[in-house]
Amino acid sequence: MSRLENAVQRFNAAADTLESRAAPLTGLKAALADSKARIAELAEERDGLLGRIAELEEENRALAAATEEVEGRLDGAIGEIRAALGR
Repeated sequence: MSRLENAVQRFNAAADTLESRAAPLTGLKAALADSKARIAELAEERDGLLGRIAELEEENRALAAATEEVEGRLDGAIGEIRAALGR
């Protein structure tokens, strides 16, 4: 065999080895793309949930204020009823 034939065989062997080792990377690239898409979906969902939490916190503050007002009015009404009953 000539040196050129030996070099071609070594090159072909190296190319085969490279192809066999690179084959799993194709699957990893697809998995990476799926993971990136899922991360983007989760980030969007997180942002929506943070917005909803802010809305619920505001609603909670409004309900607490209404509850305080109702409590004050009930206390006043109970006081008036007691006064009317002579207690």
